Amino acid sequence: MNNLKVINVQVLNAFVEDDKGGNPAGVVLDADNLTHKNKLEIAKKVGLSETAFVSKSKTEDFKLEFFTPNRQIAHCGHATVATFSYLKQQNILKRNNSSKETIDGKRYIKLIDDNAFMEQVAPKHLNVSHKEQLILASLGLQKNDLLPNAPLQVVNTGNSFLLVPVKNEDVLKNITPNFKTISKISDEFDLIGFYVFTTAITIQKKDANSRMFAPRYNIIEEAATGMAAGPLACYLYNVLNIKKNRYLIRQGQYMDQPSPSLIIVDMQIKNNTIINLMVGGKGILKSKVSIEINS
Repeated sequence: MNNLKVINVQVLNAFVEDDKGGNPAGVVLDADNLTHKNKLEIAKKVGLSETAFVSKSKTEDFKLEFFTPNRQIAHCGHATVATFSYLKQQNILKRNNSSKETIDGKRYIKLIDDNAFMEQVAPKHLNVSHKEQLILASLGLQKNDLLPNAPLQVVNTGNSFLLVPVKNEDVLKNITPNFKTISKISDEFDLIGFYVFTTAITIQKKDANSRMFAPRYNIIEEAATGMAAGPLACYLYNVLNIKKNRYLIRQGQYMDQPSPSLIIVDMQIKNNTIINLMVGGKGILKSKVSIEINS
């Protein structure tokens, strides 16, 4: 008979707006003795889009590993915000500057009041307009649903997302995703998922409204995606020529169970070129759960 081990998981909503909405992530502290198999089992049992596992690092303040219910990923924005918000709230992290070790290298972390910001790298853009017809079909869209003069692109600031600009919120709301086709396209371009957005929004002082589909990672739709908001901000700056140092991005409004979220993206610009960016928001502890695994 296998021995059972009880793992305590903190569940925080990250990227909340006015302390509401947000995207839930699991956070497991003291994960040093957990195996890859353990972490995958825990993430699957927690059942959220991502769970972060925190362990000691020889080079940075903390080592973070991120697991979806079916695989490990290099970075996760909302789980990072959830983790560092919780570490600060618990007084485990006493400074306003920190860092995380990931499987893809070091990332700088900044805390401002109740908001945690994570570093992303300068963007890489890939035009995928040659796949436009298939991409549109995968979302139930027509050519005239797209924002004019805005090409489909894959943008990477740590993870790759396909950015699909649509002309208004009605189009965004009424997307009918074909998850099998989205997964196929995501495999071809090694994407986390599709980030569909519009800049024609009704809420003042926000720059875009968005939806994220990642069936390749067993994520049907996500309420807030920090690793996608970074690429979107870069697209707004580089492609749509909306020149700002801070972007406010909404997400989660049109989910089956709406959870409106707010993601903040701060840009570092030099000679009209994006050097790096910090993506952040606020995390709030919602619950604690205990998971049993085979030790």
